[in-house]
Amino acid sequence: MVDRLRYRLFYTPRQKFITTVLVLAVLGTLIGYAVDRATTPEDRSCAPGVERPLGSDECVGVNGSGYDFGVPSLTEVARAVGRENATLRDGEYATVALLLPLTSTDDGMRVKVLHEVQGAFARQYRANHASNNETPKIRLVLANTGKGNAHWQATVERLKKMTAAPDRLRAVSGVATSSTEIRRAVAALTGAGIAVVGTTITADDIANGPGPGHNRFPGLARVSPTNGDEAKALAHFGRVEAAKALLVQDTRTGDHYTDTLKSAFTASLKGAPYEPQLFTSPADPTEEGTTANTFRQITHLICDTRAETVFFAGRHTQLRQFINALGARGCAERAFTILTGDEGSYLGADDKLNKAALKAKLTVRYAALAHPDAWRPAPGRPVPATGGSTAAFETFLTDIARASKTPVPLADGQAIVAYDAMATAVHAIRQATPQGSQYPELADVATQWPQVKGSLRVEGASGWICLDNFGNPFNKAIPIVELAPDGTQKFVQIAWPEGRAPTDDCLPPRRG
Repeated sequence: MVDRLRYRLFYTPRQKFITTVLVLAVLGTLIGYAVDRATTPEDRSCAPGVERPLGSDECVGVNGSGYDFGVPSLTEVARAVGRENATLRDGEYATVALLLPLTSTDDGMRVKVLHEVQGAFARQYRANHASNNETPKIRLVLANTGKGNAHWQATVERLKKMTAAPDRLRAVSGVATSSTEIRRAVAALTGAGIAVVGTTITADDIANGPGPGHNRFPGLARVSPTNGDEAKALAHFGRVEAAKALLVQDTRTGDHYTDTLKSAFTASLKGAPYEPQLFTSPADPTEEGTTANTFRQITHLICDTRAETVFFAGRHTQLRQFINALGARGCAERAFTILTGDEGSYLGADDKLNKAALKAKLTVRYAALAHPDAWRPAPGRPVPATGGSTAAFETFLTDIARASKTPVPLADGQAIVAYDAMATAVHAIRQATPQGSQYPELADVATQWPQVKGSLRVEGASGWICLDNFGNPFNKAIPIVELAPDGTQKFVQIAWPEGRAPTDDCLPPRRG
């Protein structure tokens, strides 16, 4: 009975035909599904304008709708940016991009990035709500270059396309590290006619200047002084005796911050009796590497010298290692002062810093880009009459309070400088906008920098921003900051690259 039933169901010509059709249909469906999976590109999008590049899990690109790029610390301020942008109507705004390594895994860089985004948003809000209805309104977007700025090229290409409607990108700010990748990004952006305002880039060779071949980044402006200006300000402040000074420098090349800082320090130490003490940082200077061992040896050699002041040309990870090593030196009875550039601003948030070293007759001072006490009067420390103002800083305090439900830390200066860079970008965009127009032409924004001086200067929270004809700040106020024994960053005084504060007119003199 069973065999007869099986024969009828499966072995009659009719059933064989039906079975064959069904099997082929199932196989066709499976093959089609497999082919479709193999030929359909994988969805690598993260948010509008943002996706994961092949071979990477980072979300890279440009977004202004509130996306935090998968970084929880950015969620609050990214959403604030998105809400502000959502209030803008098409045709009434120009866009400014904040270009940063938003997905960096380095703790110090993540803090820096957060504070810069908060500062930029604070100034965007003022531009749209407290500027006497000046136009155009400002739309802010966040542009991620990835860890170590590895994906700068894809993000820059995206920004180039945003110069047309509806975005009307008119300036890029941020560009906050003096690295080879950022140098290339600045060259690509300015080469496309996009105005760029650097926040914390200080390398002398990511700048324009007089002479043939020195206008490599047409349309670049900066609100931070160069390393050369930092070194001059430190020299004026410290009145260091070269015979009792020593330079400790990184031999790794290609880092424009370190390269130009050691050149500037070398120039200010003419006549020093000792050759520089050398170390080599890892390819990624945020890594610990083996430099701590080198510094342990260098401290022995420093004890062999008559030096009292040590100039340090290197990044913040190696600076912290050096401080820790010098704090445990054998010649503990001798006092030393370390002078360095603005990378010292990271130390306040570095939990690997051995604070006991700061109590071992060791003074650490650095040339900061900004500090919250620089324009606050204090007993025995009046505010300079020129070069900046208490009123401008108080305005910043009102604005930055909108960027976070909790107070934004200001001691590292990052939020202050980002706020000033955004103010400079807004100033140029609005100055370039013809009467009767809603927004400026792209090319007109990048030509504004030579006029940002005198009565047209930007009243920055970090001090006056008076640009020379090449987009560099002239005689910018440089706070000298000292690491207190508890690791806090204590303002000492303002120093000036020219040796004194600028005159009332803030007009750069003719050079040469």
